Amino acid sequence: MTKSEMAAALNQRSAWLPGKRVKIDFGTEGVIMLDGTGNQVTEQDGPADTTIKVSWEDWQALRDKTLDPMTAFMTGKLKIEGDMSIAMQLQGVLAKLGG
Repeated sequence: MTKSEMAAALNQRSAWLPGKRVKIDFGTEGVIMLDGTGNQVTEQDGPADTTIKVSWEDWQALRDKTLDPMTAFMTGKLKIEGDMSIAMQLQGVLAKLGG
């Protein structure tokens, strides 16, 4: 799945937290914005309540369950900036990807 396909799938499944803006920053691969204020998922960068920084490669490993989220966080492969409680709520939202 490409980043654009992922954004489209998340948008189709209304995968955002109401009233919150969460950015998944893949570095050189760009971003996906889960915009719960505009009720949409886009690839547009902008301000967010919480930013999750992770490489696209590590994101794929997380999705495929070959990398444990806590291990990724503790080893610095996954970084969270902003409201940590919002990041914790994302597990259910991202489960909508069906992966």
